[in-house]
Amino acid sequence: MKYLVILGDGMADYPLAALGDKTPLAVAQKPNIDRLCREGELGLVRTVPDGMKPGSDVANLSVMGYAPDKFYTGRSPLEALSIGIDLAADDVAVRCNLVTLSDEAEYADKTMVDYSAGEIGTDEARVLIEYLQTKLGESDLRFYTGVSYRHCTVLSHAQTGTEYTPPHDISDRVIGAYLPKGRYGDRICALMRRSYELLREHPVNLARIAQGKRPANSIWLWGEGTRPALEDFRTKFGLRGAVISAVDLLKGIGKGARMRVIEVPNATGTYHTDFAAKARFAADALEQDCDYVYLHMEAADECGHQGDVEHKVLSIERIDSRVVGYLRDRLDEIGEPYRILLMPDHPTPCALKTHVSDPVPYILYRSDGKNASGAERYDEAHARASGIYYADCMQLIDKFIRED
Repeated sequence: MKYLVILGDGMADYPLAALGDKTPLAVAQKPNIDRLCREGELGLVRTVPDGMKPGSDVANLSVMGYAPDKFYTGRSPLEALSIGIDLAADDVAVRCNLVTLSDEAEYADKTMVDYSAGEIGTDEARVLIEYLQTKLGESDLRFYTGVSYRHCTVLSHAQTGTEYTPPHDISDRVIGAYLPKGRYGDRICALMRRSYELLREHPVNLARIAQGKRPANSIWLWGEGTRPALEDFRTKFGLRGAVISAVDLLKGIGKGARMRVIEVPNATGTYHTDFAAKARFAADALEQDCDYVYLHMEAADECGHQGDVEHKVLSIERIDSRVVGYLRDRLDEIGEPYRILLMPDHPTPCALKTHVSDPVPYILYRSDGKNASGAERYDEAHARASGIYYADCMQLIDKFIRED
């Protein structure tokens, strides 16, 4: 048996006036996904347990079969695993975004213009992070380069207890009310203020401004946590698993679960990503030595955070045309029974530009045809109308992997 998870991060949404009061999933042209829907089971599932924040960390742990209330220790430690940071038991990892802030004189009066600094490239970002390490690094605090705007800061001999806000939750808002507070709040705020002074006229940023790009003129720290301890995926499920993603968070979950992490050239985490290459690598892994592949695509989530309705629809259509149809054909060619679970991890409504914890629509397809629902379209409304609902994502994953 082969198992494939096709995870369209943030695909779910709310009805939008710009789309005739429909969602991106409802208007997207996606014949392959809709066929999968007709021939599989359509329903709703809650991926974010009550009392937990609707982050991609929590939600993807759920979809991968790791109950967040048991395994979640923070977002940044998972990304640290991907970067290759060996966290000590008393280290606290914190996500370090390169962001674009407005130019008011007082730091607290600035606005979060862009949580991704114009999706800055990794080569430019590395220069800036290494520069900050030379200027701000201390014996108990270090900066590590990740991918694009996503990086990591580690505090040694430290404790959790600082209150942080994700920068993508405060797009277009004045940052003063969202600055870190609590245990290390003063120290972290001082680092962020100092980073603005150091970065605003750095040659990399002056060049970006000259090219009409947004400068990475500050860091924004958030997502603290300690060293995670995930169960070995093969021990937990009896399957040889692999993860394909462009983002460190998912790679870190894969490494923490001792899964194979497959690197795909030109995988960017945006709608520019090479969807077809990710699909090919997934199919090759299933054909060669893997029983299970978790194929994560970030594009729709990024568009949701930016309020970019047009490209969110485009992202969904590219997943349909370049991923779903191809993978189904390849799985048919392999000749083994297989199952596909297609779903988002959480909604990222374009109108809100942040995550919400609402249940998400899923398709569970079995190649033996035993669970055909006949539902015509894959979207939020049709999933609600199905009457099928899992309040705990672990129940759906158990059905996906262990049924029969």
